[in-house]
Amino acid sequence: GTFGLVLATVVGTVVGLARTSSNDLARLLGRTYVDIFRNIPLILQVFFWYAVITHLPSPRTAEESWGTFLTSRGLYVPIPNVGAWTLAAAAAAVLAAVVLPLWLGRTHRIDRPLGQRLSLQLAAAAAALACAVLILLAGRLPDAPFLDVPELKGLNLRGGLRVPPEFATLVVAIAIYGGSYIAEIVRGGFKAVGKGQMEAANSLGLTAWQVFTLVRLPLALRAMLPILANQYVWLMKATTMGIAVGFTDFFMIVALTINHSGQTLEAIGILMGGFLVINLTLAAVFNRINKAIALKGNQLRG
Repeated sequence: GTFGLVLATVVGTVVGLARTSSNDLARLLGRTYVDIFRNIPLILQVFFWYAVITHLPSPRTAEESWGTFLTSRGLYVPIPNVGAWTLAAAAAAVLAAVVLPLWLGRTHRIDRPLGQRLSLQLAAAAAALACAVLILLAGRLPDAPFLDVPELKGLNLRGGLRVPPEFATLVVAIAIYGGSYIAEIVRGGFKAVGKGQMEAANSLGLTAWQVFTLVRLPLALRAMLPILANQYVWLMKATTMGIAVGFTDFFMIVALTINHSGQTLEAIGILMGGFLVINLTLAAVFNRINKAIALKGNQLRG
């Protein structure tokens, strides 16, 4: 579900920016994308992408690209020969390389003006990425190459990381379907920024990039965030569509538990409680972010 939400956000942001672009072709392509994928039910898109993925070449006939194989049995990619905890720590460092520059660009705990922190942000990102590389090098399994690259052995591929077709289907379907809705949220957020504020920023002599990052984007985010939170919660619940193609998710595990134990009410209660915790946590995080970026003095008071 998390991978689908991240990709849906990327797709929706790109399409939403295209829809607000001054380029006629970009606007046409963005509108066509939204009109097509937003109006086809998610379950049909899941079946369509599952058919597409399962009709890819077999492992023996698949083409290799940078050690990666895209086959009907899944996507095979190289993976570092490290332990699970080492990989998790490296992933956290990569995440920090994204979060730290964003935080440094907004915090008021640094005396440097907001528009003059690019070098500091780049240095923070580089340091976090360097930490990720050092973690992977230090945690490499002994007497093993740094990368475990998939190789053809017999009729199938061995080694590397395999992304099952069921998981890939669900991620692609949610990314494309959810991206069409997020694109409209992004478009509405940018349209909500007043022309007067843009003209005021331009009159101060700011560059186009500074106007976008310091004025247009922050104001658009404030308009988008409450609706985005609802969309993310809905997409998280839509991950249960994976059962249609046999993806072993939370819903499938509970269904198997019911079949083997007969404890229907208890298992369904666990399923409901699990989704309740996930979605309430997601809503709480977005409410906290929304409160943090809200314009002070602009809130309604009861």
